[in-house]
Amino acid sequence: MFPAVAFRPVRLFLISLGVTAVATLVAGYAGHPVVGAFFGIGLLLGLLNALMVRRSVESITARDHPLKRSMAINSASRVAIITILALIIAFIFRPEGLGVVFGLALFQVLLVASTALPVWKKLRTGEPDGPLEGQEGAVVTGLDGTEGRSAGDD
Repeated sequence: MFPAVAFRPVRLFLISLGVTAVATLVAGYAGHPVVGAFFGIGLLLGLLNALMVRRSVESITARDHPLKRSMAINSASRVAIITILALIIAFIFRPEGLGVVFGLALFQVLLVASTALPVWKKLRTGEPDGPLEGQEGAVVTGLDGTEGRSAGDD
């Protein structure tokens, strides 16, 4: 089970909505409910970035000869655009707009936790979701997404 399999955008969206509601309530209690709304915008920007990462990885690895350079350029430009957008929002709507930056940062924590925990659980329990190496019909894939031989090809 690779992290790409554990990435569930709908679940992350629902978690982001819940966190946004709690952040809005807490910020409203402190007298700044708009901070919670900007926090939610930051979470949504993070989700947008994660979806764009998945799309770019799928398109780049689908090529016959995927290049690390194209992945690096894609990642750098995407992160730069989202960061600049978040900073522009934070600057225009300061000080409440800083919630966007904090939401974007928290989303990265949520993404890592929601992706790593299911993988870690599977590794601890040793319960595979499907055929593994050594079983008939299993496809051995590398971390780079390239397919190798089938387990039954020995």
